[in-house]
Amino acid sequence: MTAAVTAVGAVGVEQGTSPLRWVALVLAALAIFATYYESDVIGELADLLQRQRGFTQSDIGSLNAAIYWPSVLLALAGGVMIDRYGAARVALWTAAIGLAGAVLTAIGTPYGVMWFGRLLFGVSEGAIFMALVAGIAQWFAPSGIALATALFLSLARVGSFMCNTSSTWAQPLYEAGWQPPLWLGAGITAMGLVAALGFRLLDGRLPRVAYPEVRLDEPKAATTWRDLVSFDASYWYILGLHVLYAAVFFPFRQTYAVEYLQHAKHLTLREAGQVNSGVFAAAIFATPLFGLLADRIGHRALLLTIGTLLLPVTLAVLGFTDWSPWVSTVLMGISWALVPAIIWPSTTLLVEPRRLGTALGLITLIQAVGISLSNLVAGALADWSNAGAANPAGYATMLWFFGLLSLTALVSVVLLWQRERGPDGHGLERARGRARTP
Repeated sequence: MTAAVTAVGAVGVEQGTSPLRWVALVLAALAIFATYYESDVIGELADLLQRQRGFTQSDIGSLNAAIYWPSVLLALAGGVMIDRYGAARVALWTAAIGLAGAVLTAIGTPYGVMWFGRLLFGVSEGAIFMALVAGIAQWFAPSGIALATALFLSLARVGSFMCNTSSTWAQPLYEAGWQPPLWLGAGITAMGLVAALGFRLLDGRLPRVAYPEVRLDEPKAATTWRDLVSFDASYWYILGLHVLYAAVFFPFRQTYAVEYLQHAKHLTLREAGQVNSGVFAAAIFATPLFGLLADRIGHRALLLTIGTLLLPVTLAVLGFTDWSPWVSTVLMGISWALVPAIIWPSTTLLVEPRRLGTALGLITLIQAVGISLSNLVAGALADWSNAGAANPAGYATMLWFFGLLSLTALVSVVLLWQRERGPDGHGLERARGRARTP
């Protein structure tokens, strides 16, 4: 065998047995922590940018939208690159691109420079997540991948939480104006690049002997068009869940929930923000617990079904009852902790390693389109119904739209559950066992 394989032998020949896998997980988590922090940095500065730079709401909205457009155009290409060049390499490359984007955002003048910085950061934001998820899947055995991915996602949300509270713990920077907090974000992004570099260096000691069909001394074959569509039914069911769940959760909670809680539930802005942020805060702690549960008991498709079912239930509680909005926060918090903790590692078990990057890229591309279209449709429905403080009932049309999407997501995951219980399953329902490769 080659020298590369000899180096692997020093670490261990079984996937998931190397103690270095925990180091790899920490490095990947630090890299995604930095990415999530920088993703949310504009939202914390909206008021300062309006007062000190004269930005309009449209200007600020465009800065946030800019980071999603690259995923629509480049997500699939990024997935193919992961399969061809390796997850760790792509993570390092995209982390460097992200730092360049964060620096341009911090320079910030004129507006076009800041907008291009956000666009450039968006090239990194989507691709590095796919690369790190694929990279973690190479280090951990299927019996432990759910917990590993859940810990990874949990620290990612710590990045968002730290950004959302940065005006408190980094108050002197905010008092100094709009630019110092952006340089703080660039500094944290630089830390993420260092973590990605460590992840890449550690990649040389990855126990790849678990995949004997892969020759480490030869370049991987180019991805063909057939590779993009030849996944089996379980993959397409879970892709549907990825897209439909995200098309409900992100537009509602990130775009419309706060104003809905203000206008329909008569909360103050501060109260509405606290209710909404409770979903994300709860997920930080609950996500690893659900990952551990999935590794121990299996039944991943069943757990996904339960988590998805909570989504239409949450919307029904909001739309048809006078219960405290915190009830909806608890329900959606459980759903948001449960579904992501299981759906990403389950996806890695449904696709053979050589095509994992392509599979994740296809999901990310369609998901970005779904989130964008869902935002537009929900906004148009709210405008058509004259939803607002003077007409809270107008939000019912938007809630019905999100409810129907969530029920469609439930159909997709029920189909996945049925298939995985049968002879064509991939082991998602088994506990602590290696899933069968498609």
